[in-house]
Amino acid sequence: MKEFPAFVAETFGVFNVNPLLDHFSSTDPAYLESFRAVLDKARSHIVDLGLSGGSFYAVDPSVRKSAVAIAQKSVDIAVQLGSPSVRQHVRGHSGEKPDVSLAALSLGELADYGAKKNIVINLENDAPGSEDPFFLVAIIEKANNPYLRALPDFGNSLIGHDNEYNKKAVEGMLRHAFNMCHVKDIVEDDNGKRYSVDLEAMFKLANETSYEGFFSMEFETREGDPTTGTKRLVKETLQHLS
Repeated sequence: MKEFPAFVAETFGVFNVNPLLDHFSSTDPAYLESFRAVLDKARSHIVDLGLSGGSFYAVDPSVRKSAVAIAQKSVDIAVQLGSPSVRQHVRGHSGEKPDVSLAALSLGELADYGAKKNIVINLENDAPGSEDPFFLVAIIEKANNPYLRALPDFGNSLIGHDNEYNKKAVEGMLRHAFNMCHVKDIVEDDNGKRYSVDLEAMFKLANETSYEGFFSMEFETREGDPTTGTKRLVKETLQHLS
């Protein structure tokens, strides 16, 4: 993990990284400080820190309280690492249906904590149901907190849907985005079905919604070598942004 910032800088000419907290071998302050030193040496920065899921709309208030408490500790880690934001996944709980009001209450509380630390809480359209893009937008609008924002993924909402659905989903997310957007050109579902992302349309939406944050490369590793594939995504992204 400590070799990753330099690898990205040397291989792709990119001086920003978007790691997952689960990839860190430790969250002890000393380890985090040593990782930040590695970032400095590579002249790199963390632009968003990915977190695991939390049951923010569970009916049981103690479960929601626990999810918020765990996420707050991760916000503190983001502060130490110098990340401006965290990507908080929303996980379902015990077969319960997604609940906008409960989720907005819990995530609004987390966003209030983030505001005190100047850390934005990003929500990504990822898992079906608990992270449905229109559900997340409803949560963000209900919470009405500038520190609770969307992290649009160009391809995730294609799974099980068509390009028109994905376009509406990404557009809705982009209107609430702050600093992060995931770029991918191919996605595969659990059964191996492939979906092609219309990158030209996605970048057009980003321009139309005045998005000015980072674009994070997410190459589908089942499609080939990740280094070669990521280089291609970087090149295509720069072409669309020029």
